[in-house]
Amino acid sequence: MNQNISFIRSNQLAEVDYAYASRVPSDMDLLFLAGSCPLNEEGEVLYVDDYERQAKLCVENMKVVLKESGASLKDVVYTRVLVASDNQADLVTAWESIREEFGDHDVPSTLSGVTVLGYRDQLVEIEAVAAVGKKE
Repeated sequence: MNQNISFIRSNQLAEVDYAYASRVPSDMDLLFLAGSCPLNEEGEVLYVDDYERQAKLCVENMKVVLKESGASLKDVVYTRVLVASDNQADLVTAWESIREEFGDHDVPSTLSGVTVLGYRDQLVEIEAVAAVGKKE
């Protein structure tokens, strides 16, 4: 994890596999990423009907944008994961795939089931906020 960012956990709330909050020092720039989608370079949705693989592709696409912004997954301070399903098992499948990609960087996150996402056959989308040192 970026040494300037701190995650807040709670001893008074349920033990979960993510931090409850993150603290970003005021001398850091915040990056607000558009929703990362399971698209290839041609703009096609891949892995139709596969929540796990779409989730992993969303993370891979997010990594590209982060790198181009001078950041990495370790700089992410918040995510929102959207899963097009009313089946909780589908949400858990997507969540577990994403958590695996983040490793021990247990970023605060929100997981939501939604009716539909923007692209045909899209099942997963990940929004993120990252923090990096200011460029001088």
